[in-house]
Amino acid sequence: MASTKIYDYIERIAELQRSDSRRCTAKYGLQPVQLEVLHYLSICNQFSDTAKALTEYLGQTKGSVSQTLKVLENKGYLNKVADLDDGRITHLQVTDSARQLLQKAIPSPQFNAASTMLSEQKNIQIESSLRELLQALLGANNMKTFGVCCSCRYNVHRGGSDYYCQLLKLPLHEKAVELICKEHQLPAE
Repeated sequence: MASTKIYDYIERIAELQRSDSRRCTAKYGLQPVQLEVLHYLSICNQFSDTAKALTEYLGQTKGSVSQTLKVLENKGYLNKVADLDDGRITHLQVTDSARQLLQKAIPSPQFNAASTMLSEQKNIQIESSLRELLQALLGANNMKTFGVCCSCRYNVHRGGSDYYCQLLKLPLHEKAVELICKEHQLPAE
């Protein structure tokens, strides 16, 4: 069955990535999940940089995420900032030192080396196939997509650098449309 072979390849790739991640994060006194948290927070928008969204994205418990956030804050990789409009909401922002760490660790040197062995066309083909597989996996299991705004059904490009979210009824900054959003929904087919 084709799906078994695909699963086996993805599982092997994931194991190699986990092993590389453990090696890489050990250099910085971090656990792989802590690097995952920093990575997510570095690529998500202002609607998705909360502990609740992070919990949904990672599929972790609130307690586990809370402990991870404490460690990252204590190490100086994370700042908590109260929302200006709603004091009940706390935004999580990566620090400059976390961004520097992420530049070295994501994607890992091992992954970068493997990618350079493939042609640009092959990399594009793999990316496209994996995106399709991810969308199918999320759709089949009724899971949130956490996609980038520019591919969301609610994003309206009004021209130039003017974007608007029809769901949240808010203007979007040009940089925000390239970030992950917890409210993302694929366009209707």
